[in-house]
Amino acid sequence: MKQLVTRGIVLGRTDFGEADRIITLLTPDQGKLRLMARGVRRAKSKLAGGIELFSVSDITFIRGRGEIGTLISSRLQTHYGRIVRDITRVQLGYELLKQLDRAVEDEPEPEYFALLEQALAALDDPAIDLELIRLWFEASLLRLAGHAPNLSTDVAGNKLAADQTYNFDFDNMTFAPHTSGGFTADYIKVLRLLFGKHTPAELQKVQGIKTLLAAITPLVRSMLTSFIQV
Repeated sequence: MKQLVTRGIVLGRTDFGEADRIITLLTPDQGKLRLMARGVRRAKSKLAGGIELFSVSDITFIRGRGEIGTLISSRLQTHYGRIVRDITRVQLGYELLKQLDRAVEDEPEPEYFALLEQALAALDDPAIDLELIRLWFEASLLRLAGHAPNLSTDVAGNKLAADQTYNFDFDNMTFAPHTSGGFTADYIKVLRLLFGKHTPAELQKVQGIKTLLAAITPLVRSMLTSFIQV
């Protein structure tokens, strides 16, 4: 059978038998793969070092007749080793891997791989706030799935104004003017950045963003639970 070569990030691992392991990987061009890594749990396995969690690896595999293929070889390309030095970053890393695994089908767009690669790089940087990473990741999932809110005009089609306060209208996925609304132009600006194609490292530099996130987080979470199975 034809051997295929790609790059992958491990989403999850399940022990199988005495020494094997079934791994689920996200790739940029082969979709989401489930591969049998034979003998990988043995001490001298040549596969083990190339399929570490929180890593990007070059892999060679064979597609199976069913859902599970076979991993032939693996070579570590980038390992984000600083993540495992902080238990809170490890926990968030596991959470993001599970979120993405549940959110995408077997043939996701290549942008999901880029998103996960950026998330690992952010988690590997101790200077980047964890709640910022989490919220950016959730907003990115919504954007890639086509559920980003309208952050340009209000429910009446008028351009969002800098001197107006708003409430969010979930039915129309946009803001509605209100004299005592909970969202000002500053909050909307941060939402635009979150739903844009900015990295967490870039967002970290925005003045006052950590304070603004507290009000934005429940809004993004509500969108996520409404539109994406995570």
